[in-house]
Amino acid sequence: MDAIRIERLSKTFPNGRKGLEDIDLAIAPGEMVALIGASGSGKSTLLRQIASFSSSDARPSRIDIFGRSIQRDGRIARDVRRMRRDIGFVFQQFNLVNRLSVETNVLIGALARVPAWRRLAGRFSRADRALAAQALGEVGIAEHARERAANLSGGQQQRAALARALVQRARIILADEPIASLDPAASRRVMEMLRALNANHRLTVLVSLHQIDVALRFCPRVVALRAGRIVYDGPSAALTRERLHALYGDDAHLPFAVGDEVRPAAREAAGEPARRAPAAFDSAGSPDLPDSQPASPRRMLAASSMR
Repeated sequence: MDAIRIERLSKTFPNGRKGLEDIDLAIAPGEMVALIGASGSGKSTLLRQIASFSSSDARPSRIDIFGRSIQRDGRIARDVRRMRRDIGFVFQQFNLVNRLSVETNVLIGALARVPAWRRLAGRFSRADRALAAQALGEVGIAEHARERAANLSGGQQQRAALARALVQRARIILADEPIASLDPAASRRVMEMLRALNANHRLTVLVSLHQIDVALRFCPRVVALRAGRIVYDGPSAALTRERLHALYGDDAHLPFAVGDEVRPAAREAAGEPARRAPAAFDSAGSPDLPDSQPASPRRMLAASSMR
């Protein structure tokens, strides 16, 4: 059974622009897959469709999460909130509540399974707090648990978002350009965290990236989009400079420059020694949403108190 299965998915925006066109994709449990493409190629749209933040075109199509349909023929499943518990969505801008502590932000991941009276009182069980402490330790920011989220660096905030997905007990992580606003050292640390969560927890990870060298280094499989269509789906080791130019033409030299020294993740997984990363790397979600749109943590808390 696939963790994610998509068949014949298309998405047209109100202005008539095609966001996605006839997407077929299957991702097995425990895979770590990079989603690459130029700006406007459909990466974020595809991730949001998988989470069913919005509906696809009203035509025969389906999106299944671990064998259950979260969206079919342009209609979102009635139990979408329950199904989203399996999906941890990591946003580019972290989606933390700055005035709350890091621990409380991470505990937001547990809201879907907290009784209503505890949500109203803002109280979490000892087990949930222990889980939050464990998650913060795993992503390396346990010492910041009592600090306000606003005091963290961008990389630390993104790691807090990953810890929130762990507390949510998500089985899938959808990460929408999680390193786009981070410096090289923080970017590397976040990608290392994603890879560790994938390896240690068997989490299925689908991460959209602009940096092709990062995709090759960390993800054994790459799915490339162009103008809303999949133009490549295969091992990162096979995605050579020549193939990138064949897929993207003149666009290849900007977001898809490949350093010759980068060792693709598929080769590292096969036991070959990794070479040095490019110079840029030498420095060293959302459960139970009340509607079909991605929500901020404030809305999550408000929605929880209403149920």
